Amino acid sequence: MDALALVNLNPVMALTKGRTDVIVGLIDGPVDTSHPDLAVKNIRNYMANNSTSCSNPNSIACNHGTLVAGVLSAKRESDAPAICPDCSLLVRPIFRELSQVNDLLPTTTFKEIANAILDCVEAGAHVINISAAPVEPSISTVNEIRGALDFAAKHGVLVVAAAGNQSTLGASAITRHPWVIPVSASDEYGHPLAQSNYGLSIGQLGLLAPGASITSLAAAGKLATIGGTSIAAPFVTGTIALLFSLYPNISSTVVRTSLVQPSLSRRKSIVPPLLNATSALEYIKLRMVRAI
Repeated sequence: MDALALVNLNPVMALTKGRTDVIVGLIDGPVDTSHPDLAVKNIRNYMANNSTSCSNPNSIACNHGTLVAGVLSAKRESDAPAICPDCSLLVRPIFRELSQVNDLLPTTTFKEIANAILDCVEAGAHVINISAAPVEPSISTVNEIRGALDFAAKHGVLVVAAAGNQSTLGASAITRHPWVIPVSASDEYGHPLAQSNYGLSIGQLGLLAPGASITSLAAAGKLATIGGTSIAAPFVTGTIALLFSLYPNISSTVVRTSLVQPSLSRRKSIVPPLLNATSALEYIKLRMVRAI
């Protein structure tokens, strides 16, 4: 099944490509903004002096960031999911361009992620996407990441985070935070992938999204097909961006509730339910009608 159809995104995408005043913070690798299939006019690097974010298109960091960006900000006529190309994408790189394409994903630290979250919130992001594998934190850095996520919650900035691909049972300091929407990966039929991480907080607060053989944009004008929670997370982030675009004055709490709360009655599983973008939209429509 098509990944967009699996999570009922097509009807929502038919209504809007997004709005430029809706800002998506991308905490990931740098993005190759020279890719011809990216909606470049709506992409900006947090470091304003960089005209293009990638200095080494052969790096895994550049390819990873570009792949995730393609799910969100590719042109609709491209082969990537291209969920919200008319939203503004704020690229806040945390991965360095040292490792090559065949290497493992470069690591980062909770401190770096915490600083990136603060930067995105202060830059006006509505939703932040985190697809990172931080090293084990100290007590002080756990407090830093918790403080940054509390800061995002206080300002109503939604945070979507990849659950990870270590096939483990448990959660990180990020995915156990009550404001974060953790995302595990599903196969093409909506079944959870064995490689994804699961756990009580992920099952209670999170969602499943397509994460098997997703084709998106890669550096140097190429396409690539990958899987895992890193590529699943932007399906949720993009849905949130479209909902904000359709209802500019809606609160982040209502948007979050539309995605994760309706299925709360079954939230005793360590596996979260599958994203349903159309159901979230219908929930918001009903909420708006009741408010009139």
